[in-house]
Amino acid sequence: MPAPLTALVLNGVGRYADPWHPFAETTAQLVRLLEEEGFASTVATDVDSTLSSDPPAPDLLVVNLGLPRDGGEVPTASARDGLRRLLMSGTPLLAMHVSSTSFTESPEWEEALGGRWVRGVSMHPEQDETRVQVVADPITVGIEDFTINDERYSHLRVADAMRTLLTHDHDGATHPLIWTRDETDEYGRAAYDALGHDARSFEAPEHRELLRRLIRWLRP
Repeated sequence: MPAPLTALVLNGVGRYADPWHPFAETTAQLVRLLEEEGFASTVATDVDSTLSSDPPAPDLLVVNLGLPRDGGEVPTASARDGLRRLLMSGTPLLAMHVSSTSFTESPEWEEALGGRWVRGVSMHPEQDETRVQVVADPITVGIEDFTINDERYSHLRVADAMRTLLTHDHDGATHPLIWTRDETDEYGRAAYDALGHDARSFEAPEHRELLRRLIRWLRP
């Protein structure tokens, strides 16, 4: 049998944790989905040390973490350089939910992700059960609009080149929730999912299927 593909998961631990997001349970959900799609995951127990160690490029980088709570960013030159090397290695990227708030001092992060949360502009309505809209795309074929209990990020800054797969309506406007970015000269493929606040998000079968398809689309 061929060896499993490798996924490095940057998890919300230490200063990348916060009081609002249960990273342990959402990362566990992601690891389970990755395993179903043939990936063996390594979950970082210390994000900065992992980045500083210049790890070998995995087959997929998964980022599920928050804005550092101490108000800083990646604190050392070696960790900043490690993040840059990883993003620019061509490794495909899957980023989840509050990860769009993180790595604020890294222009490469927003470029690789295709957008980000903008403090003072981006927001989300109260978490509740709501209907989201599926955008026609080869990745979404056969998936209909669905109901999910989640935080719905709104007013994110999104690059024009992104391909939106899922949206929601808030305050009279339509906001992207899931988007993808094709490979460029600088970065590998990327997908961002603004859903995934807690385990309830993964109870929606349509959301789980979308994540499976994103993982397949990203795999080398």
